[in-house]
Amino acid sequence: MSDRVPPVPPAPPGPPSPRPLEIAPESRRITIKGRLHIDERDLSEEFIRASGPGGQNVNKVSTAVQLRFQLDNNRTLPDDVKQRAGELAGSRLTQAGEILIQADRFRTREQNREDALARLIELLVKAAHRDKPRKATRPTLASKKRRVDTKKQRGGIKKLRSGRPDSD
Repeated sequence: MSDRVPPVPPAPPGPPSPRPLEIAPESRRITIKGRLHIDERDLSEEFIRASGPGGQNVNKVSTAVQLRFQLDNNRTLPDDVKQRAGELAGSRLTQAGEILIQADRFRTREQNREDALARLIELLVKAAHRDKPRKATRPTLASKKRRVDTKKQRGGIKKLRSGRPDSD
């Protein structure tokens, strides 16, 4: 009995046969805070070569990751959270409405991928936090008194400057 595997016949010449239809696996949700979540399909990542020190490894291996999050096309986040996230992202927000996060702190792809995702989640958690609107209040009597006392003291200092020198 032979352990040889029979050779695979070569593909016939001509256009390649169509690939079978691939059904995307059920999308995974990444929880941000409470009920807020993002869809994994809104994320894309690209591995690039890291910059900086690292010896020969840095020139051979693409370990840095560029994580892109489709902020404008996202359907799971409320509009106010998306707006605050865009403001917090600053220069990391591209013209196409993507948040671009680059992670190259670590030597491995997995650690850099986790780092980039953690930074994105941190940004979205900050964006999800709503500041309480400030209620305007009247100044207290003590704060008015402190303000007037400071003005009197400052005026006294300036008055001393304009005096004529004493002639002895």
